[in-house]
Amino acid sequence: MPAPVSFGIAMRNFTRFPEMPDAGALIDYGVRMEELGFSSLWVWDHILLGTDPNFPIIDSLSLLTAVAARTKTIKIGTGVLVLPLRNPVILAKQLSSLDLISNGRLMLGAAVGWYKREFDAVGIPYERRGKVMDRNLDILKRLWTEDSVTGEWDELNLRNAVMFPKPVQKPHPPILIGGYVDVVLKRAATKGDGWLTYFYTPEGYREAWAKISAYAEEAGRDPADLYSLNQLPIYVGPRDVGQAKMTEWLHAEWDLSKGSLSTFDSAIVGTPAECAEQIAAHIATGVKKIVFVPWRYEKEQIDLLAHEVLPLLRK
Repeated sequence: MPAPVSFGIAMRNFTRFPEMPDAGALIDYGVRMEELGFSSLWVWDHILLGTDPNFPIIDSLSLLTAVAARTKTIKIGTGVLVLPLRNPVILAKQLSSLDLISNGRLMLGAAVGWYKREFDAVGIPYERRGKVMDRNLDILKRLWTEDSVTGEWDELNLRNAVMFPKPVQKPHPPILIGGYVDVVLKRAATKGDGWLTYFYTPEGYREAWAKISAYAEEAGRDPADLYSLNQLPIYVGPRDVGQAKMTEWLHAEWDLSKGSLSTFDSAIVGTPAECAEQIAAHIATGVKKIVFVPWRYEKEQIDLLAHEVLPLLRK
C-alpha cells in the first residue's frame, strides 16, 4: 500500500522591492509551521533576482540552518537550489553540516537555473549549466559517500579529498531534481532520488511523471522508489473573491518557465471543502509530497489551510 501523501509549506524568503524579507519573522514562521503539523518547509533560492523590480532574497541555506536550530521534526528543503552556481566542494560541506544540525531532516531540491544575469555575475558559463549540474551532483555524492575522493572535473582538482563528518542520512540527503525538459526528467529519474516541480495541474503532472517513470525503468530503477513533489498556490475562501486575488498575486510576483507545463491554472481556490476536493485530484496522481504556497503567506490563510482544509484530507 503506497504511503500517504505528505503536506509541506513554502517560506517567503523573497519579496518584491521595496519590501524586505524579515529574517527573524521567517525563523519564527518555520517554528510555527512545525507546530501546525506541516511535514516539511521549503525555501526558494537565488543569489540575484530581478532588476526593476528586484526581488530581495535571504540565502536559502543560511535560513534553513537557523530554522533547523529552532525546530525538531519538520523536514527542511530547497525548492530549488540553483546547483551550478555553487562550488560543489564547499556545498558538500555546507549541506552535510546542515543535515547534521537538523539531525537528518534535509531534502535537497536542485535545478540548473534560468536567470542568466546571475550566472554571469558568479562567473559560471550559462550555456554549460546542465553539464555543471551533472558534475556537481557527481562530486556531492562522492564526497558524501566515499572516505577519500580523487578526480579532476574542469578546474576542480580533488586529490585524496577527505570530507567528514558525513551527512546523517544514508547514503546522503534525498536529491530531488527540478525542471521540465526531457533531459532534466531523465536526470531526475536516473541521477536523482526524485522530481520536484511547481504549479503543475494533475494532468500536467501525470504527463511528466509518465516520462520519468519510463526513464527510471529503462535505467533499471523502480519509479515507486522515487520522490515526487508538486508546489501549489492556494487561497482558502469564496471563489468569486479568491480567484481574482490569486490571479493578481501570481502575475505580480511569479514567473512561469517558458515551455514547461507550469500554469497559474494549478492554483487551489475555494472553500475548505472545495480546496480539499481540488487537492484530492492531485493526490490521485500518486504525487508523494504537496507543498503549499499560501496566498501572500498570510497567517489567516495558513491557519485555514492547517485547521480547516487538511483535516478533511486526513480523514
